[in-house]
Amino acid sequence: MAHSQQSFGQLRRYDAEAIAREFRWKPWKPLLRSLHVTGAFAGLFIGLKLDESMGKVEGNQQERAEQVRQILTDLGPTFVKVGQALSTRPDLVRQDFLDELVRLQDQLPPFDTSVAFKIIETELGNPMRSLFREISPEPVAAASLGQVYRAKLHSGEDVAVKVQRPNLQPILMQDLFLMRWFARSFGRFLPLNLGHDLAVIVDEFGTKLFEETDYQNEGQNAERFAANFKDDPYVKVPKIYWDYSSHHVLVLEWIDGIKLTQTELVEAKGLDEDTIIQICVNAGLRQLLEHGLFHADPHPGNLFALGADPANPNGPKGRMAYIDFGMMDQLNEPMKESLVDSVVHLINQDYEELAKDFVALGFLAPDADIRPIIPALETVFADVMGQSVGDFNFKTVTDKFSDLMFEYPFRVPAKFALIIRSLVTQEGLALSLNPNFKIVEIAYPYVAKRLLTGESARLRERLLEVLFKDGKFQWQRLENMIAIAQTDTSGFDLLPTAQMGMQFLMSEEGADLRRQIILALTEDNRLHTEEVQRLWALVSQEIKPDKLATAAWNAFVDFSKKSAAEFLPAALASLTRTPPQR
Repeated sequence: MAHSQQSFGQLRRYDAEAIAREFRWKPWKPLLRSLHVTGAFAGLFIGLKLDESMGKVEGNQQERAEQVRQILTDLGPTFVKVGQALSTRPDLVRQDFLDELVRLQDQLPPFDTSVAFKIIETELGNPMRSLFREISPEPVAAASLGQVYRAKLHSGEDVAVKVQRPNLQPILMQDLFLMRWFARSFGRFLPLNLGHDLAVIVDEFGTKLFEETDYQNEGQNAERFAANFKDDPYVKVPKIYWDYSSHHVLVLEWIDGIKLTQTELVEAKGLDEDTIIQICVNAGLRQLLEHGLFHADPHPGNLFALGADPANPNGPKGRMAYIDFGMMDQLNEPMKESLVDSVVHLINQDYEELAKDFVALGFLAPDADIRPIIPALETVFADVMGQSVGDFNFKTVTDKFSDLMFEYPFRVPAKFALIIRSLVTQEGLALSLNPNFKIVEIAYPYVAKRLLTGESARLRERLLEVLFKDGKFQWQRLENMIAIAQTDTSGFDLLPTAQMGMQFLMSEEGADLRRQIILALTEDNRLHTEEVQRLWALVSQEIKPDKLATAAWNAFVDFSKKSAAEFLPAALASLTRTPPQR
């Protein structure tokens, strides 16, 4: 049904114009709500001013931060979601307030169970006793948009029953209408370096919020996510029970796991923290750089550590489960390629190209003058990259980068605000399991492996960018990359990489690389035997001569098959072609 034909409170997608038309004839509703919101924040504003006048700003910071969290909780789901979004923006919010806003992620009051059960019966068209053999009398978790009960189906499966808060969409629409009106009226006067129209940010927020309120959309997201990880024994995604689900009720497989923040329970279960961390980081990187579809809300309530799979006794001893797929986003191919570009240019410390990557990714406007930005990027990243690789972390980068936000015309696109939130949150979870965790110890091997085993022409181009600088082969970089990839405990087998490399070298696409390698071996009028010997020492334990010969032969056979497949159709076509008439 088209949005314009849907009744109020039944929009499936955010539509600012449809919402505005509705309130045009009911202006008293947003007026009363605005008075409520204004009154809630007035007390905070007066308190802050009194703190200033009495010199008690520092002493009362914690009290004011708690007051903000309580105000947002009392104002309801829309403002809780705003608080959650702001909890990942250190460039906009002070640290003491951030710490309180983080508590909005999974510490919220539930609504009445009798109301929840009535919603389930109405949505599914059956009484509770015919739907479930048993169900918990109280919710086991409460979030901003809904709450969860544990139940058992009559067929015996343990399930989680997620039910949406009552009258949710009318509340969201009213609040989004007020936020958009405020953004259009007063946004330009706010001292925020957001880089563009504040109303656009409200619309982006509204779009994501509406997607979260459609539980059928969430179920489809879960199944897409599960398909991406179907061959990964380390990642668990709950099954969706569609016969028991609707737009406002979602029934899914119960995950009997441990929150990643419950470190004592993780240890008591006999799970290795470092293994769980590696699974978490690798899964996050695969979402961004391989699949494009990524979980944008990996807070402690949505990630669980699991033991071995009973159905697969020979499988991994530790696994990780994702739940709650309401907040997801998709990166297209050009964006994934630009992300890889930015990693490569950061490795190469090519800050001019990195600035261009920021334009391609939407952090800078297409017409932005990048010349003064290049030395600023060099100052920030050279400082970070100049440390030991092990000291690098995303929180350090985001904190340093936030300073640039106020000096240069940067903005954080909504999509990348979600990505940054995801990465920083996962890093924080990993640090809670292991205070000595360094994200690059896992991320670097993954990226190195992806480049070395690049299955696409685009990834091979990125690898060549790393290995060649100013026309010269970078022997040290290749050594570093192989050494880093070998530290990836998820398994880096050099033989398939060698075979893939040989296939590429013998192909037409590899002609230029063959020439460059010959030049690299003889550049500066000498044979680079010393560099070759170092490389051989690095890989000789993994590549035995007989195995290398087999890989070379397989590469040649595959190349020959491909050549024949391309040659035979052309030859047959030429044989069957009618000769020209003389």
